[in-house]
Amino acid sequence: MLALGFCQIEGKMGNAKSRSGQNACSQFLPEERAEIDRLFDALSSGKHSSNTPPRSFSLQALQSHIGEALPPEMVTRLYDGMQRVNLTGTAKGPSEGVSQEQFTVSMSHLLKGNSEEKSLIILKMISATEGPVKAREVLKFTEDLVGSVMHVLDHRQQLRGWTQQKAPGCPPRVQVLAAQLFSEMKLQEGEKLLGPQQLDCDCDRAMIEDWVFRTPHVATFLSVVINRGFLLLCSSLDLSALLPERLVDQGREFESILDVLSVIYLNSHLPREQRHRWHLLFSSELHGHSFAQLCGLITQRGPCVMLLEDHDGHVFGGFASCSWEVKPQFQGDDRCFLFSISPSMAVYTCTGYNDHYMYLNHRQQTIPNGLGMGGQHNYFGLWIDVDFGKGHSKAKPTCTTYNSPQLSAKENFRFEKLEVWAVGDPPESQLAKSKKSILDVDPEAQILLESCGRSCHSQGLREVPEDDE
Repeated sequence: MLALGFCQIEGKMGNAKSRSGQNACSQFLPEERAEIDRLFDALSSGKHSSNTPPRSFSLQALQSHIGEALPPEMVTRLYDGMQRVNLTGTAKGPSEGVSQEQFTVSMSHLLKGNSEEKSLIILKMISATEGPVKAREVLKFTEDLVGSVMHVLDHRQQLRGWTQQKAPGCPPRVQVLAAQLFSEMKLQEGEKLLGPQQLDCDCDRAMIEDWVFRTPHVATFLSVVINRGFLLLCSSLDLSALLPERLVDQGREFESILDVLSVIYLNSHLPREQRHRWHLLFSSELHGHSFAQLCGLITQRGPCVMLLEDHDGHVFGGFASCSWEVKPQFQGDDRCFLFSISPSMAVYTCTGYNDHYMYLNHRQQTIPNGLGMGGQHNYFGLWIDVDFGKGHSKAKPTCTTYNSPQLSAKENFRFEKLEVWAVGDPPESQLAKSKKSILDVDPEAQILLESCGRSCHSQGLREVPEDDE
């Protein structure tokens, strides 16, 4: 005989269970409730510990179920967070296991809860004691959370073409992204926790709740850990919005400057409709060190992300919200931004001071030739010179357009690696161009064909696409 699920029991027993349990069940759709109940049945069915009471599960049971999908530290944190949920007001021993009510409430808070409910579980995942925790404990939790996201996506083979590589000589990207997320934590007075001297500050529940509310990555990463760690089928998690599909033309694979975590971070700042796909347009490794080649491959290709790595290991770039055009005027709009990936992660959005968002010029005698974003002529927030391999990032103290600091290690820098990725779907003009025959694009090719005595077999059998207006 099948055991009734916890949420089914709730409906039959009325007030027999806690109000928290009732609220937890109400957060789930019927099919989600059924899956949560089945998951608990699977966890509690094994005989992993003689100390664990019936209808509960032990840490060993959770470890056995998840296997290698999550790092051991995160499995322990999940178990501790669930086991420490106190629904009765009475203290529980550490060996009593996780009850079905604790499990359901925890899953509800982590997957469906608001920032207040999530902060409750996060605090219990960090510490067994009631009250504030140290800032360094929150930072360690954040590092474990970020590392678990990368781990579980790799384990489930859901990296969507991206890699986990680490830049040599730089802090691992897990620590870099964790530091960025942690930097959003604010003290009660509104001051940010900056510098190692503040790692011993106390962080109470109000601070954690505010942090979760203002830092959406925390809730998103918790959802990834739960959904992919437990392989939930009834999930609203959209991985394509988190990690875009990586497209590189066939036979042109290369080692990108980007890794999984930097892509996740940058992708979250793009317009929502452009987050599902990144297509490589230019790589200095594949296409050579040529500014003319760069211009030819990135113009009229829609919004794109450009980034480079200077000789000192700093990785930075910009998001162009519109197609690049070669012309002597500034272009773009206020959706553009500059960013840094290494040694730290940050995004710098428009200030409204001016509209010098994007600039691309080539083969002009009187004005600068190169690609720039922010600032002004000869003083750009980011500049790639026509003499490919040279550039500058000038900001004293910050770029007027984006409020960005100097992005490169040196104001005038040199680089070897540069990449440009088109994001989202290609613009209609590009789709129309790709459908044209070479005979439509280049009439001289048709003349040459006819002069050789070759006929156009498709003539009259297809419609010639209209020219782009």
